[in-house]
Amino acid sequence: MSHAPFETHTDAYDEWYDAHAGAYRLERAALERALPDDFDAERALEVGVGTGRFAGTLGIGVGIDPARAPLERARERGVDPIRGVAELLPVGTGTLDLVAFVTVLSFVDDLERTLAEARRVLAADGTLVLAVLDRSSPIGQVYQKHKDESPFYARAEFLTADEASAALANAGFEIERRVQTIVDDPGAIGDDPDVSSGVRPGHGDGLFAVVRATPGDR
Repeated sequence: MSHAPFETHTDAYDEWYDAHAGAYRLERAALERALPDDFDAERALEVGVGTGRFAGTLGIGVGIDPARAPLERARERGVDPIRGVAELLPVGTGTLDLVAFVTVLSFVDDLERTLAEARRVLAADGTLVLAVLDRSSPIGQVYQKHKDESPFYARAEFLTADEASAALANAGFEIERRVQTIVDDPGAIGDDPDVSSGVRPGHGDGLFAVVRATPGDR
């Protein structure tokens, strides 16, 4: 996983969420619609947790990331930090209720192995929640065009929501729900957006595309 920019530009990464409070609120709301109604925080893991902006507000108790500096921020937000990579999770088989990936698949070295690991650590009735920056959306096309201008996205491989869903299916997951948000420039979204209309079912229009899936039969 390419983590160097997140190690050296931790402040800039974390401050984006303050500067784009409305977009951040919509992203959290989209994830909330995909989360199971009840899960044990200690049996919930965000892979690529970064500074804990999502895990800390969504009740996900454990976060893994290869970058050390962001993990210190995650700890401050109440997340138990583990240093590691998505392709080799230091977690027992079938021990988790929830595994979350928030825009992290763009940075992993081996997508197939990453999803296989997520499926391995999930309990049979567990849930995977996955968010991608959808390359096929109007805003996603802008991100793709200008990604080399960003220290964070220059080496990212943006997926479409359909590609992410297909990868999940190939890994043995069964998709249960799809939602999306961020149909406008994140910088143009006010600090208090209408969540009820800002988060929509399906994929294709919103930059931030979320998928909920289960491990399927093993």
